[in-house]
Amino acid sequence: MKLLNIFKHFAKDEDGAVTVDWVVLTAAIVGLGLVVMTTIRPGITGAANSIKADLDDAAAGNFGN
Repeated sequence: MKLLNIFKHFAKDEDGAVTVDWVVLTAAIVGLGLVVMTTIRPGITGAANSIKADLDDAAAGNFGN
């Protein structure tokens, strides 16, 4: 009978359910972050290249040309 009570207690225990919820929530946030980064990466790369070109021109003494 004691073994049956252990199984009943185990079936009613919900501590692991919270962990599963957090894992799913964290995976969704990471996935959303990856989607956002994939979407904005071309714009960031273009802006960085433009800044680099401006700095290279300034270093060469071609101000505003």
